[in-house]
Amino acid sequence: MSDTASSVAAPSGAPSGATAKPAWLQRVTPASRFILQGGPGALAASASALGLADPDASGRTTGDDAATIIWLGPDERLLLSWREDAATLVARLAAALAGHAHSLVDVTQRQVALRLTAPFAADLLNCGCPLDLDPARFPVGSGTRTLFNKTDIVLWRRGADDFHIEVWRSFEDYLVRWMTEAAQDLVPQR
Repeated sequence: MSDTASSVAAPSGAPSGATAKPAWLQRVTPASRFILQGGPGALAASASALGLADPDASGRTTGDDAATIIWLGPDERLLLSWREDAATLVARLAAALAGHAHSLVDVTQRQVALRLTAPFAADLLNCGCPLDLDPARFPVGSGTRTLFNKTDIVLWRRGADDFHIEVWRSFEDYLVRWMTEAAQDLVPQR
């Protein structure tokens, strides 16, 4: 990392060591997060509990600004909810999943979400992510687990130039600093 990126100051009131985020990369409102593994019955029951349909194909998402399901594998989903806390959601999911073999893990405190919104968003992500982010290959509504410069992330394309990034809390500062430095070649100069 260059001195430029490492000298980015944290906003007042931010945790010690936190990096200020540029306008095009902001932390998303906290959400309740669960990793669910189970068969078709468990996946459908959890989707119904969220008021959604289960994604119908690999690498797809369903949802809206209140709740979203991201397909991580044939029997694995990331469940996100902005409308209720984790304790309330887990009680509702537990009731819906009763009788279905499953594993439900609360990862609410493990990770945070960042929103990358800029005309150069896909190019910036491709500086550290091996996915083909061409809209024909990774269209709006796509979501997957991948890597960004050695950091595990879940990437969800919300719009043409709008990405939701789930990252482990302990890697957030590293990811922000790396993206801030990489963006220096992409951000339009004034």
